Amino acid sequence: MEERLQKILSAVIEEYTNTAVPVGSKILAEKYGFDLSPATIRSDMVRLEKEGYLFQPHTSAGRIPTDKGYRFFVEEIMGDQELTVAEQRKLQTEILKLKAQNQRMSRTTAKLLASLTGSLAIMGGKTDLHEFGISELLDNPEFQEVDEFCKIAQVLDYIDENVDSILRELRNGETKIFIGQENPIKQISNCSMIVSPYKTKNGEKGVLAIIGSKRMKYAKNKSLIDYMKKLISSGSACVVIFANINF
Repeated sequence: MEERLQKILSAVIEEYTNTAVPVGSKILAEKYGFDLSPATIRSDMVRLEKEGYLFQPHTSAGRIPTDKGYRFFVEEIMGDQELTVAEQRKLQTEILKLKAQNQRMSRTTAKLLASLTGSLAIMGGKTDLHEFGISELLDNPEFQEVDEFCKIAQVLDYIDENVDSILRELRNGETKIFIGQENPIKQISNCSMIVSPYKTKNGEKGVLAIIGSKRMKYAKNKSLIDYMKKLISSGSACVVIFANINF
């Protein structure tokens, strides 16, 4: 893909991530410093749409990224992102507070992650799962419709059964990103998932996964998965499956 088209696709994804509103060429021209007219940007967006990277939900609306658009962004544009030292310390400090309060770490760590994300958090092993943040998840416009919420609720009812389908998709301890239709949990193909296996110091195995909107901040969330995996492997955290971490 040409560099200019990559920059336009990246800007569309950033704007849509922040607003959940279809993005028009005028907004891109005004906010993202393109030395291009709105007409030229619109022409490039039409090209991206024809090639399957963008989608126009309504004739008079702007455009939103497709699964293919997100996939290209994740693999070719995004790059890796490390948590800042301040962000790492924030997580460590909150975990230490919970330890000082003698709270049950496996439960309260998930609660902490739910409060940081404003979204859904699930924690535990295959047979011992806890849910947090359903009301926060519903604040996302994608999940306010009854049908979409019902799909999420059904997945939560059978999350222990879905863990096996997730594990089958993982290889060699890698952190993997699933977007939309790629999701191993087919009932929530409108969501994205970032997932990684882990192993604790005492040999217990499991998965860490973020499940949330396709508008999620992929680089930030992947870095959070990797950092939490590091804490768990060193014995500093608990088994957690969580969604949409945003500082």
